[in-house]
Amino acid sequence: MTLPQREERRDGDRRGGDRRGRERREGDRRTDAPATPARIRLGTQGWSYTDWVGTFYPPASRQEDYLPFYGQVFDTVELDTTFYHPPKPSVVRSWARHTPADFRFAAKVPQRITHEAKLTKISEHMNEFVRALDPLGEKRGPLLVQMPAEFQRDPGTEGVLDRFLAACPAEAMIAVEFRHASWHHESVYDLLRRRRAAIVWTEWRDLPRVAAVTADFLYLRWLGTRADIERYTHVQIERGASFDAWERDLRHVLPEVREVYGYFNNHWAGHSPASTNELKQRLGLLPVEPKSLWPQRELF
Repeated sequence: MTLPQREERRDGDRRGGDRRGRERREGDRRTDAPATPARIRLGTQGWSYTDWVGTFYPPASRQEDYLPFYGQVFDTVELDTTFYHPPKPSVVRSWARHTPADFRFAAKVPQRITHEAKLTKISEHMNEFVRALDPLGEKRGPLLVQMPAEFQRDPGTEGVLDRFLAACPAEAMIAVEFRHASWHHESVYDLLRRRRAAIVWTEWRDLPRVAAVTADFLYLRWLGTRADIERYTHVQIERGASFDAWERDLRHVLPEVREVYGYFNNHWAGHSPASTNELKQRLGLLPVEPKSLWPQRELF
């Protein structure tokens, strides 16, 4: 099975058109914030963390309560479960049903494609994965192609990447995360621009962070180190200097893009919802305080 040529990115913004979505967008910025053409969506990598109960989620929250509550605080999330296998249609429909109309799901491309096949001869599997997310409709956001650290750049692997992106479905927004610095190269940026794919800005270990713009959207990730954090109940690592650098770089390129998608991992500072809201505030967005949505009896 072949995939359609990836020649044109979709025109216009896939956004919810209901009243609640419009009100949320209009109220998303403080009146004193500088205007920017970009729609900024910030969230976390996953939402199913029991450590968040009593800190982010109301006390005694159940698993089925998590996503509906999350969707009241943030307007996007990165799906990690898709890295292991394409989701079942019933699960995807449930995600769509339990989130607001203007919500967006970013999804990791399965490891079968990125880590096992390393992008070669997998067009049918990529097509299957994109189709599996169809029940999301307009709630489907970017697809994250997270490559392993051992995937290094050379003429052969650049060609592999080019052929992979050329074969991706035209309607899919593709963001590529490289975990080897050899990919931080102008020829790669030009390739991504030609294929309308975003290079992921990643803060991970000692990997240099890129600040290149290769598509009409940005994809940002804050990862951290697993050994540094045991519980996800509160912020445990001070990240002020890093926030300063990210804010500076983002403000510099915001006029060049249409949308921004950014996702914090718990391991970055200890509690990704707090990190997300801090960056929102720094960028002039109005954060939602989770406890303001708790039932009144939970506040005392």
